[in-house]
Amino acid sequence: DGCGYTVLGPESGTLASINYPQTSPNSTVCEWEIRVKPGQRVQLKFGDFDIDDSDSCHSSYLRVHNGIGPTRTEIGKYCGFGFQMDGLITSKSNEVTVQFMSGTHTSGRGFLAAYSTTDKSDLITCLDNASHFSEPEFNKYCPAGCAIPFADISGTIPHGYRDSSPLCMAGVHAGVVSNTLGGQINVVISKGIPYYEGSLANNVTSKVGPLSTSLFTFKTSGCYGTLGMESGVIPDSQITASSVLEWSDQTGQVNIWKPENARLKRVGPPWAAFISDDHQWLQIDLNKEKKITGIITTGSTLAEYYYYVSAYRILYSDDAQKWTVYREPGVDKDKIFQGNTELYQEVRNNFIPPIIARFFRINPLKWHQKIAMKVELLGCQFSIGRAPKITMPPPPQNKNDDKNDDFSDDFIHSVKTSLQTDKTTFTPEIKNTTVTPSVTKDVALAAVLVPVLVMVFTTLILILVCAWHWRNRKKKSEGTYDLPYWDRAGWWKGMKQFLPTKSAEHEETPVRYSSSEISHLRPREVPTMLQTESAEYAQPLVGGIVGTLHQRSTFKPEEGKEASYADLDPYNSPIQEVYHAYAEPLPITGPEYATPIIMDMSSHPSTPLGVPSISTFKAAGNQAPPLVGTYNKLLSRTDSTSSAQALYDTPKGQLGPGATDELVYQVPQSMAHSTGSKDE
Repeated sequence: DGCGYTVLGPESGTLASINYPQTSPNSTVCEWEIRVKPGQRVQLKFGDFDIDDSDSCHSSYLRVHNGIGPTRTEIGKYCGFGFQMDGLITSKSNEVTVQFMSGTHTSGRGFLAAYSTTDKSDLITCLDNASHFSEPEFNKYCPAGCAIPFADISGTIPHGYRDSSPLCMAGVHAGVVSNTLGGQINVVISKGIPYYEGSLANNVTSKVGPLSTSLFTFKTSGCYGTLGMESGVIPDSQITASSVLEWSDQTGQVNIWKPENARLKRVGPPWAAFISDDHQWLQIDLNKEKKITGIITTGSTLAEYYYYVSAYRILYSDDAQKWTVYREPGVDKDKIFQGNTELYQEVRNNFIPPIIARFFRINPLKWHQKIAMKVELLGCQFSIGRAPKITMPPPPQNKNDDKNDDFSDDFIHSVKTSLQTDKTTFTPEIKNTTVTPSVTKDVALAAVLVPVLVMVFTTLILILVCAWHWRNRKKKSEGTYDLPYWDRAGWWKGMKQFLPTKSAEHEETPVRYSSSEISHLRPREVPTMLQTESAEYAQPLVGGIVGTLHQRSTFKPEEGKEASYADLDPYNSPIQEVYHAYAEPLPITGPEYATPIIMDMSSHPSTPLGVPSISTFKAAGNQAPPLVGTYNKLLSRTDSTSSAQALYDTPKGQLGPGATDELVYQVPQSMAHSTGSKDE
């Protein structure tokens, strides 16, 4: 009398002490004899263990034995409040005896344990929930019997279950494992939702639940779609029934609750049987063989007609002639499915394993007032395990033709029967015939073309990238402050006249000035940098090395400034003196243009004799610019018979590259002013 909740399946099961999880009564005893397939061993796992140990396991205990009967041997004896046993108890054979003894005690819940064969290494108990595991996704094995009456779950499929719900009980509710057989579950943890719906499915009631931090769902095969009752894919002509309720209401209107009314969520009356007995049925023709994984039912859905079916059987057939009652594997009796408990609620039941059939029939066994219901079938197309077409050589034509025909029919019938018994017999042959020679050729051709196309596209991309890179480098080299490459040769020719010419064979002729002007000169610092502008005017010679003029040039004064403006050289020595950025100002009494400077450069015979180089200076305005500070007067020596090379003077006190110890100065001749030319 000490046995509590017990489900003993062929490979797994669940057992608990009497009155669990409440305190077990005094002086009770129970023994469970567990058998699995020969060659297998049994493993036992405790989900909860709370047995009084006040007398050191003398009168209250749990004892586990190898074997059954008088020859059994003890594995262990256990007791204790809140006893934690993390490991598994494993037998040495395929038979185990579990003995529970309850003596005199005042507290103790007893125990709840699960068992399975030893090949189920990831066995859990019916009490484990998602909070016991930290992984976001994991696989576990649920034992049979986890639709326990003393636990609660919240949620439904496909929205998910609250994290406080026992995993295996939720798996039974979701239809992924059977309460009779147990099975493997694939759990996925995700973020919780504010509200969990409740429903009745597979004889497990899920309650409404509040917000939780996380929830869990199950990965399934995905074969849970509707098969066409609600949508109308199944036509009315394929829905039939044993009888139809037909009656007249108070207004005299005739009401016929036909079989085609038995569509889930269809507005209006349901299908109802004319006679309410256990011989009535509702039949659905799916037009071809399909995989049926579940069914959803409701009552009449009409408040004034409180009709519904509370229990039913399922039958199926391939020809609508020979019918098979649905049973669970290893069970020798028909499975009775729990139906509705009221007329509105949708109740789901799953078939584990699924049904493979064309014709589907519902046989009500219990009902409220009258047999009335609406249904929807769940499942998917059945595309595996088809029997291949059988071809046979024609039998010989003789007097035994009738016997041969009978033999052929019997052979075909026997082959068809064997194929229907084991749908997956010819699966390897079907897979092998799916690859044809043309497919192989296409694969080989693709294996050649794909690398070639990849190489071609890669080459094009590299060419485009290189062209783009070269173009960017070209633009960068021809920036705002640089000249295009096609003008650099002319620019170099224009600039050569300002660069000093120094030869190893010749020394430059010193510039001599008249001694009468020595007192009027003072040295000035000369920048060491050439400033270049546009080609319209020649650049000022402000370098420390005297340049040689090879062609005509003019100096362009700074625009927008007064003629007397003088720049201060920021790179000058500590004694900073003011000078013009271009040419020396002309004397006040001088002409408008500068006097050409013709110097004797006999040591530079590159220019033909008698061809003078003329340098013209133009001052801003009509008046001569006023002098700022003390300026040196620009003097030159003219010699019509000398070389036409033109050089500036070397300041007094500062030796140029071609200077000698003696400096002789000469005042330019007045006749030279007439040779100046005016440039704009």
